[in-house]
Amino acid sequence: MANVSHQAGDLSTHPDISEMRTRYARMMDGPQGVAVDGLVFLAGLYLAISPYVVHFSATSHELTITNLILGIGIAALGLGLTIAPARMFGLTWAMACAGVFLIISPWVVTVGHTATRGMIWNQVVIGGLTCLLAFTAAGMVLGAARRRRI
Repeated sequence: MANVSHQAGDLSTHPDISEMRTRYARMMDGPQGVAVDGLVFLAGLYLAISPYVVHFSATSHELTITNLILGIGIAALGLGLTIAPARMFGLTWAMACAGVFLIISPWVVTVGHTATRGMIWNQVVIGGLTCLLAFTAAGMVLGAARRRRI
């Protein structure tokens, strides 16, 4: 029978010690990133359900569909930023563009229909928040990359 018991010893001789230290350091500087990624996820979920929360008018089906699609996409991006922030870094700029589009969407998407004041404020606030979160997430990923290089 093989001896599979763990023997006490010094980990400094372990062949993967540098990789384990790097992984541990990466996990330890993560709570701020997780908070931002969670806020991105929640902003996406709110954007998806906002037509029903704010009671968009019956004539704004296009804006409802736009919010649903962008909301699901932004929530998925929030999950992706949590799982693989380095890989999803490039998409934070797309999220910023989506935020700008959300700000102008009451006037672009609802052509021929009038957007209510609640619809406009909802889109402007969520669009601004999305831009702010995108720039914050991008800054955190860039800052973490700089710290790793140093």
